[in-house]
Amino acid sequence: MRAATAEFVKRTAIAVALAPLPFLAWYLRDFFLVLVGSLLVAMLLQLVSEPLVRWCRLSDGMALAIAGLIILLIVAGCGYLFGTQLTAELQDVFSRADAATKTISQELQHSQIGRTALSHLEGGSFSLADFVGSFVRLSAHLIEATIFTIAAGVYLAVQPAMYRRGASQLFPPGRRPAVEQTIEDIGRAVRLWLLGQIIQMCVIGAITTAAVWLIGLPSPLALGAIAGLAEFIPYLGPILSAVPAVLVAFTSGFYPALWTIVAYIIIHQLEGNLIVPLVQRRMVFIPPAVLLLSIVAVTELFGMVGIIFAAPIAVIAFVAVKKLYVRDGLGVPTELPGERTGPKGTYSSAHH
Repeated sequence: MRAATAEFVKRTAIAVALAPLPFLAWYLRDFFLVLVGSLLVAMLLQLVSEPLVRWCRLSDGMALAIAGLIILLIVAGCGYLFGTQLTAELQDVFSRADAATKTISQELQHSQIGRTALSHLEGGSFSLADFVGSFVRLSAHLIEATIFTIAAGVYLAVQPAMYRRGASQLFPPGRRPAVEQTIEDIGRAVRLWLLGQIIQMCVIGAITTAAVWLIGLPSPLALGAIAGLAEFIPYLGPILSAVPAVLVAFTSGFYPALWTIVAYIIIHQLEGNLIVPLVQRRMVFIPPAVLLLSIVAVTELFGMVGIIFAAPIAVIAFVAVKKLYVRDGLGVPTELPGERTGPKGTYSSAHH
């Protein structure tokens, strides 16, 4: 009887201790975004440093320092070479898109259906430039979070093993090796996903720039940059990137707008049927429904800023479920991203 009472008290204490965790997680939701962002920064540094270690035989510390310098030089070089032109083109895109929006709004006012549709918008008007400006305007809090994200990412990249062991210390001794292996599996998957995203962003950005240039739209570099950056958000990003391009095309006439719509549809089909399958086959494949649902869930939890991290969060959750639940819990053999099948169905890490 006494043993049963002690067990009951123990279980009750555990339940009471775990009860505040959901509220704590909600309160610290911004921390989780910073954590995911810092992981991406660390993965980017490691991606650039790995060839230096493998081919140039540099030490890890020296390779990371050179990798950080290379990234800074690339960013600074792009800003110096294209900053003025790109800024002017972006301003031109937003002004033309805003003008096209007002023209479309005025045309809709001439029909009853159009007036009904416009009545559901605030004041019957919508300014794309105001929307984009309010969306990308940086607050002091966001700047602070960005600084912490970059700093934490650098520390994670410099000493990944130390932080991996530190995280495993939160678990019982018998579970620590499995925890460390799981963290390593998640890190490898995020690194492969990030590499695939960089490839897709560069390819889509280049194709879009060439397409809108051939159509004759103004500011092709800005439109290509928007398409490439939007590629970081799966499924939703390509659709959003087409909106300013179509609005800009409308300022040049009906046929440029029609050709722009056709071009973006072709690019989207090319991306979905050729580019993404080729990249994901070599990197990380996440089922489309999982990605779409993760976008909805992350947006609800973290707001519009969280949509940027929806895909890496989905990768982390996907790998954790496959490793901890499917493989370790259910005992079902399943391959994780970056693994290769060994003898007798075993798996081992594959370095890419």
